[in-house]
Amino acid sequence: MINDIRASVEADFARVNSLIIDQLYSDVDMVENVGQYIVDSGGKRLRPLLTLLAAASVGEVTEKHITFAAIIEFIHTATLLHDDVVDISTLRRGRPTVNSEFGNAPSVLVGDFLYTRAFQLMVQLDDMRILALMADVTNQIAEGEVLQLVRAGDPETSREQYFDVITRKTAILFAAACEGAVMLSGKSDDVLARMHSVGLNLGIAFQLIDDVLDYEGDPETTGKNVGDDLNEGKPTLPLIHAMSHASTEDAALIADSIRQKSVENLDAVVALAKSTGGIEETRRAAVEHCGRVSTALADLPATAARASLEKLAEFSIARES
Repeated sequence: MINDIRASVEADFARVNSLIIDQLYSDVDMVENVGQYIVDSGGKRLRPLLTLLAAASVGEVTEKHITFAAIIEFIHTATLLHDDVVDISTLRRGRPTVNSEFGNAPSVLVGDFLYTRAFQLMVQLDDMRILALMADVTNQIAEGEVLQLVRAGDPETSREQYFDVITRKTAILFAAACEGAVMLSGKSDDVLARMHSVGLNLGIAFQLIDDVLDYEGDPETTGKNVGDDLNEGKPTLPLIHAMSHASTEDAALIADSIRQKSVENLDAVVALAKSTGGIEETRRAAVEHCGRVSTALADLPATAARASLEKLAEFSIARES
């Protein structure tokens, strides 16, 4: 399905990939080695794709959009490198994480390289509105990461606090990809707000399904270990809902697993997430946010790019990886 979604911007997508490879160049061997490892690990490049589709849905894709799509991907990849160190993750996309392969220090420092390379590219765009947007966004992402760290191991985390974390940590970059793309196209504030909503709700839906797949995904498909979130003490929506709908004893079992950051009772926790409707509720919430994407897209011209954005919303909730 993702290949069909990409079809309307295939040539531009290839240009973004080429730019990413070019901009990973460094005369420092460690940066080159980690950069090549990142490229070889693949990934859907969902965020740069979203950038291109947003641009194409309101006009032509320009060289500035190609650069901005690479910026979005560099910021995303930098957060992944730092996340995997913080979470002590060992597997991503079916391969050892960068920190597992090269060590924590190279992972953090190359993440810093990618952040700074993104801002070098932003300077080339010579657009203060884009620079202001992305400065705010990277700051909010950092706050989201800190909030997630603070709430790790805290079973008292509320539904509202959970959504605050995923909005800052994940969805805000989706929103920036869409908003920044139409900003570069010179569109009105109304269009900017509409596309911000498209990206924000798509990002929330995407993260909700990520949190579902952590408990019922196939590691061969997702490329991640089942129960990683529980092992890191993350109180995600499937568990927050389960604790509020389970018996006192069962809720205590989930709470203790979160508090102890333990997968010792993973099978029981997964069973409770399903039997209490935690998985179903998380999927329902994802569908609701995808409905908001469709609403925000409704007044845009009926183009192939808009149709691809609608398909991307469908993909975000139907995917298995």
